[in-house]
Amino acid sequence: MKIKQLSYVQAIALGFLTVIAAGTILLMLPLSSRSGEATGFVTALFTSVSASCVTGLVLVDTATYWSGFGQAIVLLLIQIGGLGFMTIATLFSRLLRRRMSLRERGVMAESINTVRVGRILEITTTIGLGTLIFEGTGALLLAIRFIPEFGLGQGIWYSVFHSVSAFCNAGFDLMGVKAPFSSLVSYSDDALVCVTIMLLIILGGLGFLVWDDVRQKGLHWRRYDLQTKLVLVMTLALILGGALLFFLIERNRMNADMPLGEQILVSFFSAVTPRTAGFNSVDTAALSDASKLLTVILMFIGGSPGSTAGGIKTTSVAVVLVFLFSGIRGRRGAYVFGRRIPDDAMKRTGMIVSTNLILVLCGALVLCGTQSLPLSDVLIETFSAIGTVGMSTGITRELTNFSALIVALLMYCGRVGSVSFAMALLERRSDPPVTYPTEQVTVG
Repeated sequence: MKIKQLSYVQAIALGFLTVIAAGTILLMLPLSSRSGEATGFVTALFTSVSASCVTGLVLVDTATYWSGFGQAIVLLLIQIGGLGFMTIATLFSRLLRRRMSLRERGVMAESINTVRVGRILEITTTIGLGTLIFEGTGALLLAIRFIPEFGLGQGIWYSVFHSVSAFCNAGFDLMGVKAPFSSLVSYSDDALVCVTIMLLIILGGLGFLVWDDVRQKGLHWRRYDLQTKLVLVMTLALILGGALLFFLIERNRMNADMPLGEQILVSFFSAVTPRTAGFNSVDTAALSDASKLLTVILMFIGGSPGSTAGGIKTTSVAVVLVFLFSGIRGRRGAYVFGRRIPDDAMKRTGMIVSTNLILVLCGALVLCGTQSLPLSDVLIETFSAIGTVGMSTGITRELTNFSALIVALLMYCGRVGSVSFAMALLERRSDPPVTYPTEQVTVG
């Protein structure tokens, strides 16, 4: 099949595969590891997939295993994966003053989940400038803490790395220099670091279309698009609700010895990072079963469409809730904020939720069937992969090569989109000439 014959979805799926392949080759080079030895294929592939799909699950500690060159490759993959390779290509085209073809505009629009093909160049500029401003500001704030702690050169590198990783919702960190795989546990009481990381995660997870809408319409709530309103309301509800639940669940358990201020900070961080960044300021393995379940739910929901985050998206949850309440009230159609949500939105939401659940449960079944691992830990691992989160109880390092490849496939499906991945494999350009008769089926 020729490149021009590929659908937009297929082009995006192939583009991510190309980025992953290039990253794998570069990470396998002896130059990429601190030991100076070539890295095995599975480790390099897993790391490349995790970085390109902005997940954060790792087989080896990023800080202690990879050299400066290897870490730079990981950071580059995170940036490309977070913004999307088409966004990067479009920004370069604008810098070179090259005109985009209609097909290129279509692929770009599909990659950020918008139908506004005519404004795609303007939206891309907003994405580029917004990313530069947010990541740059985040790096400057983190530098206040990291430069005095790690020195000028390393402090700047750590600030840039963690700012990009947080904004792209990747969850990769370099804190293995303190303790391997420790993430941000040593900063659980540091408001500067935790709040900066949280704000970057939230801004990256809101979605580029929300940025564009807010930029155009300012603080005029009534003028916002319906998607913007749903994203903002759901994001606020999930953060506040999640933080409250974490606080109530763990205040007399894992967080019992913490001062009240640290408990509140940890609770908010634990509510924000599962959607879908993967940093942690407390030991994930030490969470109670209730907190682990809450983490899984937040990981499954994820961020918002057209953002750096994964998951089934906040708008999908909003659509389900609106249709649910409309059905309970016996109303025809689903209405919210003075607008009607089309029935096709519920159909697509059902496909997304069902496909993700099937994939994650099949992945969990394979992992449990091939290795003796606790079910709760396996579920966190697989939900973390499909939601491109990166949180783990530590079993990632215990995975066999086969299990690691299964988790890598889940990460890829989570980033490209499980439904999009299926469409890329099965898409047909023509509708069938004949339809079958309709017959009612009793459900529920």
